[in-house]
Amino acid sequence: MPMGFNASAGAAAQLFDSGNLVLFHGGGGMVWQSFDHPTDTILQGMKFGLNRTTGALSSLTSWRSSDDPGTGDYSLKLDPRGSPQLFLVKGTTRREPYWRSAPWPWKKYPHVYNYTFENNEAGVLFSYHTYDPSVTIRILLDGVGILKPMAWHERDGNGDWREFWSAPKLRCDLYAHCGEYGSCDPLRVNTFECSCLPGYEPKNPMEWSLRDGSDGCVSKRVNSSSTCGEGDGFLRLEHVKLPDSSHAIWVDVLLSSSIDLECGKICLSNCSCSAYAVVNANEEKKMLCLQWHGVLVDTTNRGATDGYDLYVRVDAVELARRSTDLDGLPKRRSMVAVMGASVTAAWFVIVSFYLVLRRKRQVKDKANSRRSDQSTDGSLGYRERMGNELPIGSGTRTYHQDLRFFSLSSISAATDDFSPAHKLGHGGFGVVYKGQLPDGQEIAVKVLSKNSGQGTEEFENEAELIAKLQHRNLVKLLGCCIEHHQQMLVYEYLANRSLDSVLFDETRKVSLDWNKRYNIMVGIARGILYLHQDSRLRVIHRDLKTSNILLDADMNPKISDFGTARMFKGDLLGDRTHRIVGTYGYMSPEYAVLGHFSTKSDVFSFGVVLLEIISGIRINAFCEEDQPQNLIGHVWELWKVDTERVMQVVDPSLEDEKEKRFEDILRCIQTALLCVQEKADDRPDMLAVLLMLNGERTLPPPKQPAFIFREHPLMSEQQEEEQCSINQVTITMSLSR
Repeated sequence: MPMGFNASAGAAAQLFDSGNLVLFHGGGGMVWQSFDHPTDTILQGMKFGLNRTTGALSSLTSWRSSDDPGTGDYSLKLDPRGSPQLFLVKGTTRREPYWRSAPWPWKKYPHVYNYTFENNEAGVLFSYHTYDPSVTIRILLDGVGILKPMAWHERDGNGDWREFWSAPKLRCDLYAHCGEYGSCDPLRVNTFECSCLPGYEPKNPMEWSLRDGSDGCVSKRVNSSSTCGEGDGFLRLEHVKLPDSSHAIWVDVLLSSSIDLECGKICLSNCSCSAYAVVNANEEKKMLCLQWHGVLVDTTNRGATDGYDLYVRVDAVELARRSTDLDGLPKRRSMVAVMGASVTAAWFVIVSFYLVLRRKRQVKDKANSRRSDQSTDGSLGYRERMGNELPIGSGTRTYHQDLRFFSLSSISAATDDFSPAHKLGHGGFGVVYKGQLPDGQEIAVKVLSKNSGQGTEEFENEAELIAKLQHRNLVKLLGCCIEHHQQMLVYEYLANRSLDSVLFDETRKVSLDWNKRYNIMVGIARGILYLHQDSRLRVIHRDLKTSNILLDADMNPKISDFGTARMFKGDLLGDRTHRIVGTYGYMSPEYAVLGHFSTKSDVFSFGVVLLEIISGIRINAFCEEDQPQNLIGHVWELWKVDTERVMQVVDPSLEDEKEKRFEDILRCIQTALLCVQEKADDRPDMLAVLLMLNGERTLPPPKQPAFIFREHPLMSEQQEEEQCSINQVTITMSLSR
């Protein structure tokens, strides 16, 4: 009960149309309202922020998932310091900033909603309202940390929630993505998105050259007294999201014809002032001066039509070398100096990169030498000497008791010295050979390429993980070999190789009638369900695709290639990574763009695999300008017309079965579209997917699927070219924090 509430005096509760539940005491006065205690949603009319009278600071807390209202990992709060701003933080104990809004004042949507902002003795409070009473808006913080204003527009008795904005969306939206004194530009497509503010340079040039800007930048003249002295000035950055304003201050400036000049003069008079901006701070369009004292962090380019101009303080040396005056007119620079600096910088990057690669090679060679010295000619040499501990890097690691260690000589003999005639295929991590052990058992040997993206970490991960997993729809790992600079995994041999080798071969695909395709789909689903729910550890595969599905002699599917998989204990359903691994077309949008991966990421990939099995078409087969973005887009366009039309996507080799299997095929197509919905929370889990495929659950209508990577602004030309090819090699890219 609220403090001061007297139940004996009588009470009443009322739920208003606004969604506010209010408790009144007998005299009619309000004693409690739900608007003061938001969960994961802000509704119009609700005041969000700091109430100085009560000391209460309201916040949003995400659900654990769309169907689990338990406390999630993300929360949203208003930081009232400096110029107020919203912070999205991650974690339940150690709460780290994850995303930050621009400092107040914020952008308004004149045709959608308006907001009011109070900053006075009563508090720092934000609220909003819509212009059109037929439109309802809510601001939702979902289970994967996405803040989404959503609108409901009622028309003819029908309506739906429509998202019209969301954050974070791109890498530059992540807090401090480019570190202290760094600036992020999401419009850079083919180059590194991070750069240093004027007067600063990368703190760690090597990491910067490798496209990791998380260490940020430092002043070019840290030990120079000229950083605060005569000749200081400002260089202008146009149209940016202003830096974190927690330690910024509003400064009163006498009205003059040049408020920016006055603001700059005041900043120059204080050595701790590092930057300033002039912003429109109220309804009367009065321009006010905002100054930063201390570190500048989380600055982002907003493009030509948004943001404010930021004036960054630099010393006289920097101002003379590379200056933009307060009117924004750039001064000339010597072409010779520019070319000289460019050549020097390029040479530094090349030399630094070479030194890092050489150092890594030396470390790896030493580790491999230690392993070679400890090896024997017997296939169980390591096991006999060290039990289940295998020397890796600078130490040892305990492996599963059933994992067998083969010598290089035994593998070479089994594969006829790795003869090309025994080659089964190749992928992003190396070549696979067929072999036969002395006892007659057939094996498949995956040889890790020295130039591949998979290193010792992925190799250890795959070896240990598969040894712990036992399921009829997972490939069985027999053992491994680490000897003479080589890393190999030894699997059971599966006669029909990979699913893509059958599915996309015009001759072999004829053997896949509908019953076999359906059994393959269900088998894959059972394998993923085991990984997600039924195994001792929750496993997220992260690279599900048809080339990683192997088929035995009876066409039973087995999921393979666990080099990029992640294991979790307890109830954790996902995580975020700075290192994106996967294959374009199969990766979910939240994973490919922001690094969020979860069981729903695998669900998305499975939906793509379903569409490929049904259609016999590769996900990225559509590359012409006048064609859909990919297979998902093609199926969705047909689905929107009618269910009869979507049957056009079915593989022509199934033409004779389409009519008889119409309901089954349609159910599988609809299940696939539910799996590839754009929002992770909308996708079903694998148990629900399996029930849908078996016809044991009613299927809801699918929502808009994710069309990703055809013309995504973060893709380089090379990446775009790859995703339209038939090459399905796993890719790896890094995201700084």
